[in-house]
Amino acid sequence: MTGTILVAGGNGYIGSHVVVELAAAGFRPVIVDNLANSKPEAARRVAAIAGAKVPLLVGDVRDGAFLDAVFEAHDIDLVIHLAGLKAVGESVAEPLRYYDVNVGGAVGLLAAMRRHRVRRMVFSSSATVYGDPVSVPITEDFATGATNPYGRTKLMIEEILADLVASDPAWRAVSLRYFNPVGAHESAQIGEDPNGIPNNLFPFIAQVAVGRREKLSVFGGDYGTPDGTGVRDYIHVVDLARAHVKAAEALLSGALATGAHLPINLGTGRGFSVLDVVHAWRRATNRPIPYEVVERRPGDIAACYADPRLAASLLDWRAGFDLDAMCRDHWRWQSRNPNGYEEAA
Repeated sequence: MTGTILVAGGNGYIGSHVVVELAAAGFRPVIVDNLANSKPEAARRVAAIAGAKVPLLVGDVRDGAFLDAVFEAHDIDLVIHLAGLKAVGESVAEPLRYYDVNVGGAVGLLAAMRRHRVRRMVFSSSATVYGDPVSVPITEDFATGATNPYGRTKLMIEEILADLVASDPAWRAVSLRYFNPVGAHESAQIGEDPNGIPNNLFPFIAQVAVGRREKLSVFGGDYGTPDGTGVRDYIHVVDLARAHVKAAEALLSGALATGAHLPINLGTGRGFSVLDVVHAWRRATNRPIPYEVVERRPGDIAACYADPRLAASLLDWRAGFDLDAMCRDHWRWQSRNPNGYEEAA
């Protein structure tokens, strides 16, 4: 299938992998990114991997004039929206910033799409919309109710999409509820390069393994889980990226009905504890991973993992990488790029 796809936030960790997979599938991706949490070098490497020119248009999705210029310059068929802030702890400390950037950005982007008659969106949502689930694995019909501002912004955007689709059945939207994206492209040319202290487990462990940090802080050792540490469903970022391609294809081909907003879980269906991940990293790196158990973080929950069967039935998508492969690929990226994209800047 062909077509031009605008990828908002396409220069970030997940977005860069999505762009690579879109190009491999025959699409023409166009990146929009404000570079708040990414570096131009990522786009250069994406183009090299893809073997094609991939436009990087620098601007903010809250800027209507900027978006109008983008839509006028490119014949966009579909939008994949990944732009936004994503740290749970930071959202608790800075809720207004999260509502402004995430919810305001989504509204601005959807308004621009409406002005330019583009009515198909794949939205980067999150398993945090489920809050503290009553049981696991989690299916899409579970009650929603986020426990932190970050999760509430994702849930609000999903509700905006549902309202928009209900108001105009020409719209189609899929909200992909990510569990925990990790890993990196097999080339080790692109990967996760967070600003400052990493908020997520894998990049923090990677920085410990490469010697940038002394030890891992394990937030909470007294959860009601087998070893007391939090359990999460980790999914390889390449698997995740391929799910976006599947969702785009389904929306553009008409396989998903008009007038519909569909939330779909993206996970492996298996949960691993923090200590499970530490042991897998030790296997992947053959290095010690020192850690210290500290107090829980506000907004965190004990266990969260997906029932991914709806993605299999609607999108013909299944996760293909196991935990050891996730660790190996993430370590290959980090060990070859110990300072992320900085050395190439």
